[in-house]
Amino acid sequence: MAIRRDVDQMTTGLASEFHHHEGRKRMLRFASVLGAVALAGTFAASAAGAQDIKIALIAGKTGALEAYAKQTEAGFMMGLEYLTKGSMTLNGRKIQVIVKDDQIKPDLAKSLLEQAYGDDNVDIAVGTTSSAAALAMLPVAEEYKKILIVEPAVADAITGEKWNRYIFRTGRNSTQDAYAGAASVPSTGEVHIATLAQDYAFGRDGVAAMKAALAALRPNAKIAFEEYAPQAATDFTASAQRMFDALKDKPGKKIIAIIWAGPHPFAKIADLKPERFGIELAPGGNILPAMKPYRSVPGMEGAVYYYYDFPKNALNEWLVKEHMARFKSPPDFFTAGGFAAASAVYTAIDKAKSTNTEKLIATMEGMTFDTPKGPMTFRKEDHQALQPMFHFKVKGTGVNENDLLDLVQVIPADKMPIPIRNKR
Repeated sequence: MAIRRDVDQMTTGLASEFHHHEGRKRMLRFASVLGAVALAGTFAASAAGAQDIKIALIAGKTGALEAYAKQTEAGFMMGLEYLTKGSMTLNGRKIQVIVKDDQIKPDLAKSLLEQAYGDDNVDIAVGTTSSAAALAMLPVAEEYKKILIVEPAVADAITGEKWNRYIFRTGRNSTQDAYAGAASVPSTGEVHIATLAQDYAFGRDGVAAMKAALAALRPNAKIAFEEYAPQAATDFTASAQRMFDALKDKPGKKIIAIIWAGPHPFAKIADLKPERFGIELAPGGNILPAMKPYRSVPGMEGAVYYYYDFPKNALNEWLVKEHMARFKSPPDFFTAGGFAAASAVYTAIDKAKSTNTEKLIATMEGMTFDTPKGPMTFRKEDHQALQPMFHFKVKGTGVNENDLLDLVQVIPADKMPIPIRNKR
């Protein structure tokens, strides 16, 4: 409005001058000044728009991992709400989040990130749900020289052999899962393990990471058999039989470890009664709906990235309270992950006082930031967020359907010596 008033006043003054001093020279000056004022108004409006902090959130909201993606989005938006005290602004700049659905398709994930950086001109991107899709996105961040925060894709290669300097990950990697899982395995006596995993990057990385973690932390435990199933498998009868045959005659403790994303095979394997052969199941942590069948095996132990009742800090207290009020259920595995990614974005921009990529990288390397599961720190060498994990035991009964786990111990980040696997 101020620009409009200035234009009106200048127009009136110049028009008066024109009437007093007719001539082509005065008319040209009038037109020139009007053009300059209009151009100044255009630049001012453009500058105001450029002040928005633009973030792309890419997730697999269609397909087998839909529940994970929706939790990530809810957690990300609630995280920004908490951190900005509801203003959705940072350092006087409005935060704009552009959400895109990659349908867990690598080619689509890649093109959506290109669109976000190139057409939407986002300052930073977050995503995605599938490890295969995330791996397809990594070269795009390098091409555009903009930061991609990977959440929640798990494959080790993301911060390993496929990594580049624009990649940071708030999500845990396969090795962190494996080290936490190894910590829940007995440290004495013979232990024989068969693995069931999906036949793609997440599953194969998970098994490789488990082998390395057991060698480092539990040399008494050995992988006796590896079973890989299609990502969308629903019938596990043949897989289970192969694992039973591989384990049933082994001495000591016998375990089937399940590494799975999406609809979980735990209940179907349990229905085949592995206990007939003295075989135990170790499905690991997951979202609440996937863990509800665990109740049938009270005392079963494992490790989990997040369970709403375990962390004791202000962020988690707020998240649990608000999520219960809004959704009538506690926050879940990937809700906490989305919040963590929001905290990384907020903390980095706040500390750097900028959305310039190089300033953000310099700020984020070694940066510690608060999350609902506790503090995380981006390791300088590979930008993997080092973070605590949780060793759990399944409850026999609970006060409600989501009261599933007891905490055995918090596994601190410094007790998990995660290898650096990139070539920096």
